[in-house]
Amino acid sequence: MYMHEFENLELVINVGRIVIVGTITFIVAFGMTPLLTHYLYKYHFGKNIRATGQTPIYSKLHAGKAGTPVGGGIIVWGSVVIMAGFFWLIHIIWPSWITTQLNFLSRAQTLLPLGALLGSAMVGLVDDYLNVKKIGPAGGGLNMKHRLLLYTAVAAIGAWWFYFKLNWSVLHVPYFGDYEIGLWYIPLFLFVIVATAFSVNESDGLDGLAGGILLFCYSAYAALSFGMERMELAVFCSAIGGGLLAFLWFNVHPARFFMGDTGAMSLGTTLGIIAMLTNSALVLPIIAFPLVLESASVIIQVASKKWRGKKVFLSAPLHHHFEAVGWPETKVTMRFWIIAAVSAAIGLLVGLLGM
Repeated sequence: MYMHEFENLELVINVGRIVIVGTITFIVAFGMTPLLTHYLYKYHFGKNIRATGQTPIYSKLHAGKAGTPVGGGIIVWGSVVIMAGFFWLIHIIWPSWITTQLNFLSRAQTLLPLGALLGSAMVGLVDDYLNVKKIGPAGGGLNMKHRLLLYTAVAAIGAWWFYFKLNWSVLHVPYFGDYEIGLWYIPLFLFVIVATAFSVNESDGLDGLAGGILLFCYSAYAALSFGMERMELAVFCSAIGGGLLAFLWFNVHPARFFMGDTGAMSLGTTLGIIAMLTNSALVLPIIAFPLVLESASVIIQVASKKWRGKKVFLSAPLHHHFEAVGWPETKVTMRFWIIAAVSAAIGLLVGLLGM
C-alpha cells in the first residue's frame, strides 16, 4: 500500500515538473517578446521575399509579407536556454529538493539537444541576417544547397558524438525490438537530422504553420520521454513547448514576426536529435507526418520538373499549393494543425506500445 502511494506521489511530482517548467518558460518567452519585437522593427530585420522568377506563385502570394521581421525563433530557443541556465544556476547556488526538481540540465539526457538547439540557432541566425541584408545567392540568404550542407555538418557532429562517444549503434523497431546496425547508424543519424531540419524549414511558410506543427511534435516527445522515464528530457521538451506557445501567440495570422531559420533550423535539428536519443527514429515520421508531407512535396516537385519538365503541384511546399488553389492561409494552417494533432497522437501511441 505504501509503495503504491509512493509511486503515485512520484508520478504527481514528475507531471508537476513538466507542467511547471513549461508554464514558466511560456511566461518568460511571452515577456521577452515586446523587447525582441522592438529591436527587430527598430533595426529593420525584415523578411526579404525573393522575386527570382523561379517561384512566381509564391512571390505573388507572399509579396505583402515582405519586411515582416524574421528571427522570432529567438523567443523559443532563447527562453529555453535562459530557463535551463537559470534552474541549473539556482540548483548550484541553493541546492534543495525544489531546485533539484526544476533543474533539467542533464549530461545524459539534455546537454546534447540543448547544445544542438543553441548551435544550430546561431547558424540559422546568420542565414536570417544574410537574407535581411540581401547578401548571398538569389538576392539574399543561403540557398537550399548551402542549407543542406550546413544541416549535414551539424548532423555529422551529432553522429560522431552518438556513435563514437556514446557507443550508440542500435535501432529500435517498434513491436520487434532492438537491432544492432553498426556503422549504418551514422548515415541513419545524418538522414534523420537533415531530413527533419529540412522539413521544418520548408513548413515555415505560413503564419503559425511550423510553430503549431512543432508544438504537437514536442508535446508528443515530452509524453514519450515521460513514458520512458527520461524526466529531464520530458521537461526539456515541455520547455520548448512553452516557448512555442508564446511564439504562436504572436505568430498567428497576421504574424507579428516570422520564425526564421534561427528557429526552424534549431528546432528541426533538435527534434531529430531527441528522436535519436529516445531511439524512436522510426516513430518520428508518424509523429511529424505533416513535415513528411511538406518535404515530400518539394522532392516530388523538383524531381518532376527535372525529369518530366512539368510540375505536379501549382507551388511547393504543399501548403503553397493549397494557397494557390484558393484556400485562405488560415484554413491551410488550421487543417495542417489538425493533421499534426492526429499524427502526433498516433505516433505517441505507437511509440509507447512499441517500446
